[in-house]
Amino acid sequence: MPTKTILAILFCLIAETLRAEEPNVAPLMSKDLNDFPGKEGMMITVEYPPGGKDPVHRHNAHAFVYVLEGAVVMQLKGGKEVTLKPGDTFYEGPSDIHVVGRNASTTQPAKFVVVLLKNKGAPALVPVK
Repeated sequence: MPTKTILAILFCLIAETLRAEEPNVAPLMSKDLNDFPGKEGMMITVEYPPGGKDPVHRHNAHAFVYVLEGAVVMQLKGGKEVTLKPGDTFYEGPSDIHVVGRNASTTQPAKFVVVLLKNKGAPALVPVK
């Protein structure tokens, strides 16, 4: 097999592996909070595939997490790493930096709901370098 073909196949395999680790984020609802001008509530689900993880990020929002299935590992900058199972909750404040967010399993998916209270129109997630 020619070298270019082998390199193309390797590139595709690496790209697919990286894509497979990305979480699937699905919006459930968004609602203006009329009692709090300029604010909105947003509800999303996040599903980590086996071995899936988030980049280091922040929300610039109040984020309330509720685990539905599987197990997820979370850690905020300056805090301890915790493993959450179905029924467990987690909170991130507007100034928190989320340094670890990943599926605890390399064989099973994990899914959780996040409720965000944020500035209207602001992104739900902001990468941190």
